[in-house]
Amino acid sequence: MRIAVFGANGNVGSRVVAEALSRRHRVTAVLRDAGRAARVPAGAVIRAGDASDAAQVAKLADGHDVVVAATRPASGREGDASTTMRALLEGLAGSETRLIVVGGAASLLVPGGGGTLVLDDPRFVPETVRPIARSSYEQFALCRAARDVDWTYLCPPALLEPGERTGRFRLGSDELLVDAAGRSALSMEDLAIAVVNEAEEARHRRARFTAAY
Repeated sequence: MRIAVFGANGNVGSRVVAEALSRRHRVTAVLRDAGRAARVPAGAVIRAGDASDAAQVAKLADGHDVVVAATRPASGREGDASTTMRALLEGLAGSETRLIVVGGAASLLVPGGGGTLVLDDPRFVPETVRPIARSSYEQFALCRAARDVDWTYLCPPALLEPGERTGRFRLGSDELLVDAAGRSALSMEDLAIAVVNEAEEARHRRARFTAAY
């Protein structure tokens, strides 16, 4: 399988590249600046490209089975997430290339919350991270409205940090996954497994899903 990863030098993107390469997929690592590829695992083809430019997205995605969007806007520019999402959807419109977006948890429902969104629960989204949470909510809304892209939206848990690759985690759909202590967490390494599993298995086409311990 040929997989292009936008944001391949980021925390999640670099781990997705590593996971895909370990399974012998052919990986194109797309970076805004090809000179900043130090974090990209060896074995990927490095390409310069901007996920917020639809024409570049279309060109770089050509010939790939899956595009993984693992980009994240800079602090203070959270609104760029929506701009990038629109460009990705426009660039892939009408193509056979699938899109897997690593987004946020904001659009999920709080377990036992009577319909409360994660976005509106300060236990999971304190005021300091509301701007990026709002952006991820808008990301998902844009995906859900797309009719000509084969998209999948992956909602991480409330806490996503570097850690171990265990391969032991749960999948969910519309509700935030929490453990017995009410904690919602997953390592970036295990999230990368969930991404590449979805690329291979296509279990959540035109839908969202989530993963957590």
